[in-house]
Amino acid sequence: MITDGMTIDSEGMLWVAHWGGWKVSKWDPMTGEKLHEVKVPAEKVTACAFGGDNLNELYITTARVGLSEEDLKEQPNAGGLFCVKTEEKGVPAYTFKG
Repeated sequence: MITDGMTIDSEGMLWVAHWGGWKVSKWDPMTGEKLHEVKVPAEKVTACAFGGDNLNELYITTARVGLSEEDLKEQPNAGGLFCVKTEEKGVPAYTFKG
């Protein structure tokens, strides 16, 4: 399993997408403790980000590249975008003007 995209919540916890892992996991970066896991109905999880009006929706992207026809029958939503409401909140994005 390989880690892919990541995001931080308002408490400074790290959320990690797991390519090949069917999930996003939440970690305490100070202790290294895994705190939570969000299962996804797709193997190749690519990234995660908080959004929504209250920044409490975790958007999770996935890929279907390299999956066989048999794999796609088992995970027809691979390559899709998933949204999970969480108790945690993200932080607003900062803009950059170059």
